[in-house]
Order: sequence, then structure tokens, then C-alpha cells
Amino acid sequence: MAKYNIRELKEMEASYRSLISPRMMDKMQEQIMNIIVMQKKYRDKDYSAQKLADEIGTNNRYISAVVNTRFHMSYSLFVNKHRIDEAMCLLVDKRYQDLNVTEIGDMVGFANPQSFYASFFRFKGITPRQYRLVNLQKHPAMVARRKARV
Repeated sequence: MAKYNIRELKEMEASYRSLISPRMMDKMQEQIMNIIVMQKKYRDKDYSAQKLADEIGTNNRYISAVVNTRFHMSYSLFVNKHRIDEAMCLLVDKRYQDLNVTEIGDMVGFANPQSFYASFFRFKGITPRQYRLVNLQKHPAMVARRKARV
């Protein structure tokens, strides 16, 4: 008798995904992109999948199904990806050089520095601070300006 009951993990298809027609998926994908990306709701720390579902007039499962199917990631990864994309721009933007990394994480919607650092590292393979330093080294005028303030 086997000590552990180990079975091969099968990828399961959520049954509710098949209930959404391709046309409805297209429409929901467009609405999700409009709300999360164009309206920049990803900056709102309290904007959940449930709030998005309420705004679109559907439920969490359908939001999850569309995000998983069309963007190939979970809702939270989808939101964090857009936060990280904006953070990358802000980290190297000379207008925001006076802000520390934690303040930038807060600006783009992360609730705490730990989740910002963890998400940034997951997507980019380096910390936000390292990203900023590497990109500042590419622009020596910014480094000199930054050192002058310290």
C-alpha cells in the first residue's frame, strides 16, 4: 500500500468558462481593459474583481474566466502587471526622482512595500530599487542630479 496518495495533476477546465460565448468574452475583455487600464483602476488599492464585476454587470467567475482565457493570468496578476508597467516608467522618470521606491509603489496601487517588491521581482527578476539604479546609470546626468540633492 502506498504511503502517499499521489496522483498526476490534471489541468481542469472550469465549467463556467464554456457558458460564456466568444462574443460575450470579446465584450467583457474590452470592458475590463477600459476599466482597469484606460481608467487606471489598477491604482485603486481597494478595486477588487467583485467591484469590477459589479461595474460590468456580471459576476466574479466570469471576470476570472475572461482574464484567465484572454490574458493568460489571474485577475490579481493582471492588475499587478499594469501596476508594475507604470512603476517602471515612474522609477526612471526625472519628474519622480525625488520620490522613493515605496512612494512609487503606493502611487501605482500597491497596499504595502512588500507586495510591491515581490510583484516587481516576480515580473522583472530584479527589485524596483535595482531597476532604478540600472536605468539611472544609463543616464549619467540623472545620477549627478540625484547625488547633488543627497
